[in-house]
Parts: sequence; C-alpha cells; structure tokens
Amino acid sequence: MIALALKYPILAEQKWKALSPRDKNYKEKYDGDLRTRDAAYHQGTVWAWLIGPFFDAWRRTYPDDTASLTSFLNGFDEHLNEGGVGTLSEIFDAEPPFSPRGCIAQAWSVAEVLRCKLLLQRDYTQK
Repeated sequence: MIALALKYPILAEQKWKALSPRDKNYKEKYDGDLRTRDAAYHQGTVWAWLIGPFFDAWRRTYPDDTASLTSFLNGFDEHLNEGGVGTLSEIFDAEPPFSPRGCIAQAWSVAEVLRCKLLLQRDYTQK
C-alpha cells in the first residue's frame, strides 16, 4: 500500500488492484496475552494513520471513485465522539465491530484523516 501511495510508485501497475491483507497468519483481533497481541500487531491490526497511504493508493488506482473515499473517511466519524473525544485511537481490530485498541489519542492518525478529508474536499471543489 505504501509502495503505491508514493509519488512515483515502486509497484508495477498490474499489481495495484491485487493487493490483499489476507494471509494465513492474519489476526482479526488485537487481544489476548502479550505473545498473541504481538502476533496481531502487524498481521491484521488496523493502524488508523495508514488511512492516509491507503487513501492515496485508492485514489491513484480508482481516480473516479470518490464515493468509496468518502465512505472510508466517514468510518472514523463516530469514533471521533468516543473515548478521547476529537481524537482517534492508535489501532483497531480488523473485523467488525472494529474495536479501538492501544492508546486513545494518536495525533498522526487524526492528521492523516484530516489531510485526506481536505484532499477530498479539494477534489469536489475542482470538479
């Protein structure tokens, strides 16, 4: 995803739509003992700040699909009124109900959501 989000992507275009987070080691929840949580940390756990590179990669791959981009960002709206009001948690479970985990306020997560919302707003006003 990050390879595709770069200004000059380093991934062949024919693989842009083939990226998938599914793997035999995939963990849908960040819970359990330390070893189990460590295994889940990078094998399914959703890091909110990665919405930025994901947004950029989706936008490049599907440039006319602003409806999906809007939906992805709107997914954070409810959480902004929970826990640390006006902030986003560090991580989330990968499957519904996408329970927040880790610290309750992560500045770079908030920054990436705001950056993407501004880009989307700019896209709408330029059309």
